[in-house]
Formats: sequence, C-alpha cells, structure tokens
Amino acid sequence: QVQLVESGGGLVQPGGSLRLSCVASVTYFSIYGTAWYRQAPGKQRELVAGITSGSSTNYADSVKGRFTISRDNAKNTVYLQMNSLKPEDTGVYYCCIYTIPNYWGQGTQVTVSS
Repeated sequence: QVQLVESGGGLVQPGGSLRLSCVASVTYFSIYGTAWYRQAPGKQRELVAGITSGSSTNYADSVKGRFTISRDNAKNTVYLQMNSLKPEDTGVYYCCIYTIPNYWGQGTQVTVSS
C-alpha cells in the first residue's frame, strides 16, 4: 500500500509564495513519475505540474513561469514551489504518483486571499 503525505499549504496573500511537499512511502520512488493536481471549489481536478523519473517537467499554462516542480529521490519527496500566487490558485492540492494503480495524497488546502 502506497501512502502519500502532503504538507505546506496555508493562507497567503496575492503575490506570495508557498512550497508544498509530498512524501511517498513506496519502494523505488525514483522510477515513478509524480505530479501535483489541484481542485478549486465547484471545478474539476486539474493537472498543475508533472515530473518524470528522469526529471523532465511539464506545467499547466496557467502556472508556467510561476511554479516549479522538483523531486528528491533520496527523500522520496516531490515539491511544488509556488511563487507570485494569485487568488485563482486557490484550491486543494493533491500529490499523485504514477504507480499501477495511481495513488493520491489526502490533499492540502492553499488559499490565496488578501
């Protein structure tokens, strides 16, 4: 059973920054792609950023240039650095690891508001 534990969410003013972390309890973490998704109230869950086992990355157009996904295989951890946050970034952020089946974390709330 794979477990993912996210942390780092909170309340931040527009223009501020947060760093989310996700620790995975999985063997051979380094061979799996991982990603961050988010779900805003009343909206579907959407992909925010992904990172492959080879550390190639992809981003939603809405966060390009502001968010950075990275991973530390020695710590079984994937990060999401979020800068220049906007109110529309508000939502629950979920970590996902692309094992078979995929596993998800419980989510961490990010609220961007003045």
